[in-house]
Amino acid sequence: MMQICQDSYCNKHSLLNVMNRFIAAANNMDETIMVPSLLRDVPLDEEDEASITQNNNDNEPTCPGKQRDMYEHYLLLKSIKNEMEWGLLKREMTGGASFLEMAVKQEEQQVNGGPAEDCSDLEGQFHFHLRGLFGVLSKLTVQADHLTNRYKREIGGGSLLR
Repeated sequence: MMQICQDSYCNKHSLLNVMNRFIAAANNMDETIMVPSLLRDVPLDEEDEASITQNNNDNEPTCPGKQRDMYEHYLLLKSIKNEMEWGLLKREMTGGASFLEMAVKQEEQQVNGGPAEDCSDLEGQFHFHLRGLFGVLSKLTVQADHLTNRYKREIGGGSLLR
């Protein structure tokens, strides 16, 4: 049994490996960003920052509701990491409902309320969700690394300090 677990950690395509890479990237992000409040009102992408500067120079109103700043993205990545480590029970104890929790409840309602044939393709459902999980975790890992590197560049250049 122990051999199977060790083999899954060695396989770069295993779910555990993808999860561990995201958690490591999120931990690195959390350790690097010492003052998260400096990320407020800083656009997530450098291209967005240039377009906002251009729009402000043209006296055109920007749409702040559409833009997610680096601080909100930092909180989102940290929240996802915590839910992965602690599961949905921690969120239930605090009384809030997360996006993950709502998705799980919606899935349960569809399975319980739908025809019995929906449950017959559990393998197909598993593979569908596994592919989705791999894709999402890979993107989240890249985003956590990007946020960490951008923070390092901005702090190094001092452009976040106002």
